[in-house]
Formats: sequence, C-alpha cells, structure tokens
Amino acid sequence: MTAQLIDGKAIAASLRQQIAKRVAERRQQGLRAPGLAVILVGSDPASQVYVSHKRKDCEEVGFVSQAYDLSASTSQAELLALIERLNDDPTIDGILVQLPLPENLDASLLLEHIRPDKDVDGFHPYNIGRLAQRMPLLRPCTPQGIMTLLHSTGVDLYGLHAVVVGASNIVGRPMAMELLLAGCTVTITHRFTKELACHVAQADIVVVAAGKPGLVKGEWIKPGAIVIDVGINRQADGKLTGDVEYDSALPRAGWITPVPGGVGPMTRACLLENTLHAAEHLHK
Repeated sequence: MTAQLIDGKAIAASLRQQIAKRVAERRQQGLRAPGLAVILVGSDPASQVYVSHKRKDCEEVGFVSQAYDLSASTSQAELLALIERLNDDPTIDGILVQLPLPENLDASLLLEHIRPDKDVDGFHPYNIGRLAQRMPLLRPCTPQGIMTLLHSTGVDLYGLHAVVVGASNIVGRPMAMELLLAGCTVTITHRFTKELACHVAQADIVVVAAGKPGLVKGEWIKPGAIVIDVGINRQADGKLTGDVEYDSALPRAGWITPVPGGVGPMTRACLLENTLHAAEHLHK
C-alpha cells in the first residue's frame, strides 16, 4: 500500500478561484472588494516571504491589500495606534499581524487589540472561545485549512480517533477543537507526553505540529491512517522537511500531506476565506 497524497496546493488553488468568483460577483452588485491589512514588523526573512505570498494572494482574488512594513524599533504604542485606526476603517475587513514579532513587543496584547470581527487569523480569545463553545465565527486558519484537507479525502470523520501532536495556541489546541466539532475522539500530546509512539499508533488521524523534523516515525503510523504534517523545517541543504518521517510513513498511511505543498497553501487560502466571510457576514 502507498498513501494517497492530499494535494494542498491544488485544493487551495480551487478555493482561491471560488473566492475570486465571489469577489467578482460582489463588484457586479456594486459592493466593495474585501480589504485585508497586513502588518509586518522587522525583517525576519521567513516572515517577509510569507507576507509577500499573502499579498500576491490578495491580488489574485481581487482583494484590496494594505501593506504596513514597519521597522523592528516600532513601539508597542505605535502598533496599538495603527491597529486602532484599522479597527475603525470601514474598508478593512481583516487585520493580520505577522508573527513572530520582535522581542520588545507583546504579541498577546496586540492580537487582543484587533477587533474580533476583523481577526481573520482567528487568534483573538473571543474567537477561540467561540470555537470552544461550538459557535465558531472566525476560525484559526491552519486548523480550518486542515479540516478542508480532511474532508477532501471523502473519509467519514465521525467516531475516528484523532491524535494531535503539539499543543500550541496557533495549531494544536484549536485543531483539537475543530476535530471535536467534526465528531472525532481527540487526544492531544505535547512535550510532557509519555509513550508518544503508543498514542500515534492508535490514531486514525494524526496531525503533527511540533516543529521538530522527523519527530513522528513512519513505523508508528497505524495502517490506513490519515497523516497531516504541519511542520516546515529547513535542513542544512536548504530543503524543507516536515515533522513526520515521510518516506517511511508513505507505505503505511492511507492518506498523507506532502511538505511543502500540503498544509501551508491551505493556511493562506483560509486567511482569504475568513476575510471574505467577514466582508459578507460581519461588515454588511
């Protein structure tokens, strides 16, 4: 058996086409295009590349994109003032502060200052709380994208045992809540978990988001399981690798995401999806 690939690149492209079509329909109806403001502080190379992709995505689907590239010396007060201005701007449906931020800035405080109905990253405590209470509004982009990938397989998720490796606020914790909403039985593992291999071996669905290359070994994978690899790690030779040992997992899994080309494109597509949702339903 060889796992079927879950092509995040193709699924994200299809989602962007649907979003672009809806934006064109809005314009024909005399409605404004959705607006997304992206704030980048400092010169982290990975963040610069990621933000550049997001701005190209906006152009592709017809969004209005506002770019704020700020120096690493930007103060907390200056950022709060910018966010406040964007909160009050009726042409802006989404505000994104690219993480990580320089050490002198309090990311939690800044993210909480974004109005919840413009929090298209889905990180605000209000939006996480809505998800926890089974009333999602704007959902964290990576878990939302992963759910789209899971549904693309056609596998009935109800009652499946899902194991999430990693308990971050950005992926692991909201991912567990999304899987609960989908009817899965969910186990979350983290750095203090004992016998990680035993947990993974029981999983019908494995979502790995630990940021450690090759953490999950192929022989741990239950035959036929769906494997979602969120990890993006750059090796010494410049190649990207995930948190799962891909080559050894391939003959055991039923479905698997490649790295790159799996989860990453879906995260960006879901950012657009959230921004469109905010324009259509929250900012009429």
